[in-house]
Amino acid sequence: MSDPSTPSGRRGKVFAGAAEALDGVVADGQTLAVGGFGLCGIPEALIAALRDSGVKGLTAISNNAGVDGFGLGQLLETRQIRKMISSYVGENKEFERQFLAGELELEFNPQGTLAERLRAGGAGIPAFFTATGYGTVVAEGKETRVIDGKPYVLETALKADVALVKAWKADAAGNLVFRRTARNFNPACAMAGKVCVVEVEELVPVGAIDPDQVHLPGIYVDRIVLNATPEKRIEQRTVRQGA
Repeated sequence: MSDPSTPSGRRGKVFAGAAEALDGVVADGQTLAVGGFGLCGIPEALIAALRDSGVKGLTAISNNAGVDGFGLGQLLETRQIRKMISSYVGENKEFERQFLAGELELEFNPQGTLAERLRAGGAGIPAFFTATGYGTVVAEGKETRVIDGKPYVLETALKADVALVKAWKADAAGNLVFRRTARNFNPACAMAGKVCVVEVEELVPVGAIDPDQVHLPGIYVDRIVLNATPEKRIEQRTVRQGA
């Protein structure tokens, strides 16, 4: 039953659907941090709702760009993404086509550097030095410094207007539990976003999650939407030939 005191059936942080959860939050030209690793732990319902919202000119911070026709690949097909800040882009032909044609801007990061830039953004750390990438194209145009005889590159933190996150379970206060490797970039993205919208498979009452089992506290979560039956598409499947 919807709550008449709140719009669109909203009850506290919980929204009736993905479109409702993004309403009034997403806009043209925003920077979004999107959790996931390949197709593992991606907020698939929120990405589809973002596609349907029609917002454009987006900068997407994400480990990769999904695959053709699924995940962030949907937003590439509709030309809603202007720039990707990523570490791996090898599974998406449309990404390759747009990049080589000069239609898509790419800021490439070593994977650990991308994770740390997001973590720094969420922790309020403006920048940090790392040895990764020194002496390569990754370091071009960036400040370098020798510390204790070793060269480092200065990397700036990443922050987002909106974070789209996938978790396994949440309570109504937004305390999150991630399942196995679906934890990946999701907590860092959530912390780096000014507004965090999370998609979950299970929604439980406050107090149902043991505090020691909470992976991300609800203070970082603004909106929650339930998607109890995600597709969970497999990016690549390799099987052994039968005897």
